[in-house]
Amino acid sequence: MESEFIATMVLTFKLASITTLILLLIAIPLAWILAFNNLRFRSIVETIVSMPLVLPPSVLGFYLLLAFSPVSTIGSFLIDHDIRLAFSFEGLVVGSVLFSLPFMVHPIQAALSQVPRSIIEASYTLGKSPLITAIRVVLPSIRHGLISGIVLAFAHTVGEFGVILMIGGNIPGETRVASIAIYDEVESLNYVMAHQYALTLFAVTFVILLLVYTLNKKSLMSIR
Repeated sequence: MESEFIATMVLTFKLASITTLILLLIAIPLAWILAFNNLRFRSIVETIVSMPLVLPPSVLGFYLLLAFSPVSTIGSFLIDHDIRLAFSFEGLVVGSVLFSLPFMVHPIQAALSQVPRSIIEASYTLGKSPLITAIRVVLPSIRHGLISGIVLAFAHTVGEFGVILMIGGNIPGETRVASIAIYDEVESLNYVMAHQYALTLFAVTFVILLLVYTLNKKSLMSIR
């Protein structure tokens, strides 16, 4: 039972780590576009990004499950290329990325919106390319937003339940993460194990949030 607990927690944090890394790669350019470009369909893009904040997880999970099924066009294409997303760890990653997207994009977008355009223009004037300007000038200026996005996306993925249950089920060693394990143990009236999972998630979440608030406070103090 102890080995199962460890395997479940390792899988949980593996999912959260991979999801957070993918989100970071997606969110920075997306937040940049939303913060600095007047897109014609910006409101639609922002709405799509923000929908997971208000959309019931089971709704997103249900439609992802349909998309991944063999009877759908997408699912059929994936299966033809030997890719299985329904009830697999890879499917959990896809679902977690979509559902945690706003938790990464919004803090970064807010931080980018506060960056003075003058320092970006000054960098261009000095002959720096947009990529160098982004890496050396802009990203260091929004480190508090990056930290917040990383921590919130990681913590949200760790605690996600509805999407995970719908597209992953409860397969030990593959899709059984901590939130699913808690539900399963409670259904089995095994409150001791449920408490062990719940307390671990509670402690990890508390430490993560304490860390981000502490780092952001120090960051703001250094700016002042």
